[in-house]
Amino acid sequence: MSTPSAALSLEASAVASRPNVQRDAHEFSRAQLEGLMTKRFFYIQSFEIYGGVAGLYDYGPTGAALQANIISQWRNHFIIEEEMLELDTTIMTLSDVLKTSGHVDKFADWMCKDLKNGEIFRADHLVEGVLEARLEGDKKARAAESGKAAAEEVPSEGADEKKTKKKKVKATAVKLDDAVVAEYENILAQIDNFSGPELGELIRKFNIRSPESGNEISEPVEFNLMFDSSIGPTGQIKGYLRPETAQGHFVNFQRLLEFNNGRVPFASAQVGKSFRNEISPRAGLLRVREFTMAEIEHFVDPLDKSHERFDEVKGITIPLLPKDVQESGKTTITEKTIEDAVSSGMVDNQTLGYFLGRIYLFLVKIGIDPARLRFRQHMGNEMAHYASDCWDAEILTSYGWIECVGCADRSAYDLTVHSKKTRKDLVVQKTHKEPKVYDKLVANIVKKNLGPRFKKDAKAVEEAILGLDEKALESLQSSLKNGTATIQAGGQSFEVTPDIVTVEMKTIRETVREFTPNVIEPSFGIGRIFYALLEHSFWTRAEDQDRGVLSLPPLVAPIKALIVPISANDKLAPLVKQVSRKLRSAGVASRVDDSSATIGRRYARNDELGTPFACTLDFASLSKGTMTIRERDTTSQRIGPIDQVIEVIKRLCDGTLTWEGACKELPEYTGQQDLDS
Repeated sequence: MSTPSAALSLEASAVASRPNVQRDAHEFSRAQLEGLMTKRFFYIQSFEIYGGVAGLYDYGPTGAALQANIISQWRNHFIIEEEMLELDTTIMTLSDVLKTSGHVDKFADWMCKDLKNGEIFRADHLVEGVLEARLEGDKKARAAESGKAAAEEVPSEGADEKKTKKKKVKATAVKLDDAVVAEYENILAQIDNFSGPELGELIRKFNIRSPESGNEISEPVEFNLMFDSSIGPTGQIKGYLRPETAQGHFVNFQRLLEFNNGRVPFASAQVGKSFRNEISPRAGLLRVREFTMAEIEHFVDPLDKSHERFDEVKGITIPLLPKDVQESGKTTITEKTIEDAVSSGMVDNQTLGYFLGRIYLFLVKIGIDPARLRFRQHMGNEMAHYASDCWDAEILTSYGWIECVGCADRSAYDLTVHSKKTRKDLVVQKTHKEPKVYDKLVANIVKKNLGPRFKKDAKAVEEAILGLDEKALESLQSSLKNGTATIQAGGQSFEVTPDIVTVEMKTIRETVREFTPNVIEPSFGIGRIFYALLEHSFWTRAEDQDRGVLSLPPLVAPIKALIVPISANDKLAPLVKQVSRKLRSAGVASRVDDSSATIGRRYARNDELGTPFACTLDFASLSKGTMTIRERDTTSQRIGPIDQVIEVIKRLCDGTLTWEGACKELPEYTGQQDLDS
């Protein structure tokens, strides 16, 4: 296997050498892409013959293969290259686990509804959609006023820059005051920063109504997004379909630590299904109720968040949208190297910065356009209370900016709450090179007096005392000097006296440091990446707008090579089978098209499938043992001995050879080669 540095260089060179063709001759058409997805059965709404169910989708042969290839590259890029510990944990999750993690109480979105017809909206999406439509209408009105034809859709700065997840709101050409335009754009720049009550205030202030009916909208209320269920025939054990895969890592932390010989840092990783009962799922694969996640939990010493491979990514320049820029009402991108972003404090620590770099390289490697990729930092209200920093990798699509990867420093929150609930020590013990000696306040509990005094509450009082930090112990010591002190335990207050507890300064000689690790968590939405990749890959031929092409990189393309016999002559059949076997033996997924359609038509319909290479077999292949290879984007063709062409295709598909390199190894096909003796 190549060294990490070499692998990073190869990824960068592969991106730079993608075939340069005219892909912008025609405007992108989402309707055309979605029609292609249905026709070629990449994906379809689940239970289609029963009318379908919103937010649920089935993947067809090409879609399933594309998703599997994305996941395979993800596993190679992260699990294998980073030596992560892979998990596969259960989808059904105990209620107690998700109660402890906070999901039962807090995993919710703000919902509002049409007060007359009951139509449901997600509050932030409704506000966002209506304000964007008004800004669009303002631009149309200004264009008409200036005598210029307004475009069919003129996105405002907010519309262009935001993660649109909703049904398009129709824009009416109405001119707005400049101050109103500025206020709308400011709100859209920080739409994720508003609480439910604040969204309600915006709905009232700007008279936001149901886009279709014009009816009044209710106040936003919280709606928990988890699917609940029960375990066992009696239903006594309450459970949920997991909303994320992360909790499976945390409840197995002690086992993972033992497997890693008690050392941190280390990372665990998992790919699996998660479920969220979305309020109003729209925008296809971008907001669904069942989806595939790929999550990493990197456990690290809270006193040392450096990363041993940071030097390999520190020079990568990535586009950043910091929280302070958003909070000022702007969406200006800052280009910084990862080293500069970390050293300036914009990104909290090296390990977080390292993963931002690795996420960037992964997305670009599988085909995401780097010009339509950014990292947006979470603002105050959207940042989890326990997180020290969080960045979303967002990809620009026809729906706007879409969050596809979250990368957060979750501090020690998860392991701490699970440890407290289960009374299990989810900690790391690290031996000091030399003993550490220091003075520390220590609470001494007189258990023979504690039990009789507090009876059934004795355990809770004891745990509360032992859980006091240095400052609280100082306060307890001071209060006890006056005869009594108050302890809060289990929501109650208890009076303790010196015969129950004393506090004194002791000299501690510490040979082992015990700590709860912090967690850096990159979390990938595979379905969103899948859809963004399709949009970034789709274009139509300059000479024929109806000829769609999916320029999927060979690394992830569902079918790598098409085998095209020039005719249905029986003499070619054995050679077709032989080439197919050789390609598959080399690990190259191939497909034979021996239909009666013209060779041009056969090429075209496989361009729609994203097949990067086509191998043509003719009668010269029988007599001379040669085969031509056609590259999908440029349609250029090269020729060579069959085994050499297969070997070239294999290297093209595993990413160790570019098309530019292949052209140096194989001569251009001119047709003359078939005539030469």
